[in-house]
Amino acid sequence: MSRVLTTSTQLPDYAVDRQSAGARVLRVLRKDRLALFGALLIVLVLAAAIFGPWIAPFPEQGAGVTDAARRNLAPGGVNLLGTDQLGRDVLSRILFGARPAVTVAFAVVALAALIGVPLGAIAGYRGGWLDNLLMRITEIFQAFPPLLLAMVVVALLGPSLMNAGIALAISWWPWYARLVRAEAAALRDRPYVEAARSIGVPAWIIVPRHVLRNCLTPILVQATVDIGTVVLAAGSLAFIGLGAQPPEPDWGLMVAEGRGAIFTHWWISTFPGVAIFVTVLGFNLLGDSLRDLLDPRQVKR
Repeated sequence: MSRVLTTSTQLPDYAVDRQSAGARVLRVLRKDRLALFGALLIVLVLAAAIFGPWIAPFPEQGAGVTDAARRNLAPGGVNLLGTDQLGRDVLSRILFGARPAVTVAFAVVALAALIGVPLGAIAGYRGGWLDNLLMRITEIFQAFPPLLLAMVVVALLGPSLMNAGIALAISWWPWYARLVRAEAAALRDRPYVEAARSIGVPAWIIVPRHVLRNCLTPILVQATVDIGTVVLAAGSLAFIGLGAQPPEPDWGLMVAEGRGAIFTHWWISTFPGVAIFVTVLGFNLLGDSLRDLLDPRQVKR
């Protein structure tokens, strides 16, 4: 019994060293300029999402107020990024569009993780017929490209920003289930998990305490990268008319509204597209740096 108790107290092979987490953050940001650049981009996007309605030059245009006398003005002067076909300030609408873009992205990733992570953990830990059943269901969803599946779901539910978020979550959860399933299958035979089982600890305690805790690193990395990808996917749905609807200030919708005049009034579509690009780039760079930050098996920089 003493040997069992001693084994059960061993730390997992890649448990995060909490005492050195702060030092690791500073080391990564100091030596990895791309990580620092990605973090700054994320701060910029989040600041726009939080404070956009208060710092927008024309706050009334967030609700779709138009000004026909100022249609298609080039960037400069009062309108730093120009105006669109309805005289709305492009910069103001980009700032207003940051909040729904970020909110939907975080909500989609959270909902997908809430569905996929428990299913993957149960499948990987239990194995057998339950694992086969859950993975076959997962493969059915993965048989369709995520954006195509989301388009089908939105077409059934009706075009709106909320329905687009639901559709994206439905198409995103299988990737978390497969990711966690693989990690849980590798962890279930580790000594500290076997020790917990040998002293009678039930599965409903082992899975969250010993399995899910050690899946946090890949989950966090995947979720960080997915936030940017979901922003792009939500913008794509809005671009084809299946996401946010006019007059909502949505980046993808703004790109779609200006595509017909891209050669004469390029700023209408270009600047919202840049906002999407900056968001995706920032979260991808941040996700890559999180992998180095949270996994102590990586070579120290």
